[in-house]
Amino acid sequence: MMIPKLHYIAQGNSGKELLENIQKACTSGIELVQLGIADISEKKFLKIAAEAREITAHYQTRLLIENQFKIAKDIKADGVVLSNKAISPTEVQKQLYTWQMIGAIANTVQDCEALLTKEVDYIGLGPFKHPINEENLNAELGLNGFTLITESLQTETPIIAYGGITTEDVTGLLASGVSGIAVSDEITQNFDAIKVFNQLLKASSTAEQRYTFE
Repeated sequence: MMIPKLHYIAQGNSGKELLENIQKACTSGIELVQLGIADISEKKFLKIAAEAREITAHYQTRLLIENQFKIAKDIKADGVVLSNKAISPTEVQKQLYTWQMIGAIANTVQDCEALLTKEVDYIGLGPFKHPINEENLNAELGLNGFTLITESLQTETPIIAYGGITTEDVTGLLASGVSGIAVSDEITQNFDAIKVFNQLLKASSTAEQRYTFE
């Protein structure tokens, strides 16, 4: 299963704005959209997710739903992203169609190793910078963290970096061994950034070799 190198984590202060941003991302050439909404009823999420599926299907863009695997199955999304570690990828796999993909979020090499035994389709690793909450202030991985984890894992499973990534970070991240990136703020602020990210991600990561000292 081919995992696109650039994922857009959809943002918006309302359902309407969220859908408008997904539309803009699709018209700007995004190949995969990740949709998650906190503090919303399942019924409202289902309605927004169904509309997001219509938009993404029109552009042949993949849509992944965060955690809500029943909704992902109902709307025939392309799969799920599990950021809630209480949800087992193995159990979710039984609930989905065989063609739906499963991504899961990890913060440490131990998280990654555990997910690899559950045969996820890709791992979202981060945060690269800007931890998502106060409790995770020490969880910023940076380039060194990514390099250490990818070298330790030596896996064919795609690793997708997330967490405050800008266009300036792409070359270094590719050199650290990740397969791609998930971006939210930088794209929401300027959808033209999608073209720039795509150009950088298709560039060979060998263009800027990592130096190893013996």
